[in-house]
Amino acid sequence: MPNIGPAELLVVLLVALVVFGPRKLPELGKSLGNGLREFRKSTQSFRDDLTLTPPAHAPVPAPAAQSVAASVAPVNPADVTAPRS
Repeated sequence: MPNIGPAELLVVLLVALVVFGPRKLPELGKSLGNGLREFRKSTQSFRDDLTLTPPAHAPVPAPAAQSVAASVAPVNPADVTAPRS
């Protein structure tokens, strides 16, 4: 792919000036800049979500509490007596 030099850039700017006019061109540039900025922010946040390590500003999650079933010792069925009726 060829590089865009100053002559090609000048031709593109002149065509844009003729097509859009001198009043609309600054507005189009501003909206294009805002759109690129928003796109960059969203891709950066998406990239941060995909990383394995949390960013420095994110709180560290607390360790999960151990369930009651995991903390109870297993019962030997031979030790359990049948209920009296």
